[in-house]
Amino acid sequence: MKALLRALLFAGSVGTTGFAALATSAPAAEPLPKEVRIAYSGGAQLIVNAKVDGSLEKALGVPVKWVQFGTGADVLNLFASNSIDIANFGSSPTVSAIVRKLPIELVGISADIATYERLVARKDKNINSLADLAGHTVGYPANSTAQYALDTAIALNHIDRSKIRFVPLKPDELVAAWRRGDVDAGYVWAPFNSTLEQDGGHAIFHTRDLKKDGYLIFNGLSVSRAFGQKHPELVAKLLLVLEQEVRNYRKDPDGVAAAIAKELGSTPKAVRESIDGNNYPTIDEQLRPAWFGDGSHPDQTVLAGAVRKTAEFLGSVDQIRKQDIPASFSGAINPAYLKLALHLRGAQAQAVPAAGAPASAAR
Repeated sequence: MKALLRALLFAGSVGTTGFAALATSAPAAEPLPKEVRIAYSGGAQLIVNAKVDGSLEKALGVPVKWVQFGTGADVLNLFASNSIDIANFGSSPTVSAIVRKLPIELVGISADIATYERLVARKDKNINSLADLAGHTVGYPANSTAQYALDTAIALNHIDRSKIRFVPLKPDELVAAWRRGDVDAGYVWAPFNSTLEQDGGHAIFHTRDLKKDGYLIFNGLSVSRAFGQKHPELVAKLLLVLEQEVRNYRKDPDGVAAAIAKELGSTPKAVRESIDGNNYPTIDEQLRPAWFGDGSHPDQTVLAGAVRKTAEFLGSVDQIRKQDIPASFSGAINPAYLKLALHLRGAQAQAVPAAGAPASAAR
């Protein structure tokens, strides 16, 4: 099975009839690593439940080292120093990493951000819209999807940036600054935005509000290219575990929310609100043109267009150098791991006998 999975990765897009031939010429399977190092934000996301319930370690068959980060900039440093193998982080810093030629690949979408990230402002400051931010201080996590959404919203609504004081803060620092009265608004993800709302704030803008203007902002799974080539089956299994966590949540939202809340020191209500603030495309959906596509037209998918749009915007605000934006992002947006996951899921289903059938019937 490992040889077959590696064959799929290195061969690219193939039909079912080509699997056997590819398996005979695939590179030899690498031994399992001692551990898999995964970076995550510590926000109220379903990947946290894979940490809590141990399902990821069980699926991978090796220990998982969970590395929590504060902002997307931290993830770039972690990848650059070879301190992590996989990261679940936002589309904006992911694009920054790709443009800066870090050796990573975007391999899956863990969340299509809707209300999970939002701009919260103080009610007592009479800030009820983006236009009301003039003369006020706004905090945000640097090099994150929250900053990208904030900057994009400011630009699209023709708000004068010079009249607003922007302060880069990690999420926990933003909460502390809010409590001190140092900031009047903050664009951040859950559960930190819920904390601001509970302490005199209200939401005045959501990331989903950008979709009408064609902006796709998401959390994605990126893998070190070296790790992915050595252990494609582990990446595929991670994608399957996260898809299962979505099903687990839909089956028992209260139970999953309670488990995540205990891990984060939050409340089940806040966690549910956070998780419900995202959309979760399935593996099958991600292999359609709205996301990764099947690899046949890599630069013509909606995802590729959104990545380019993000890069161009980041270049316009000098977060990256415009001259570094590649002509094509196809080398860093890789649907092969989703294909591996799809094939592995099918193989697992065939290996399980139908309910009530004798074991011999499955052979």
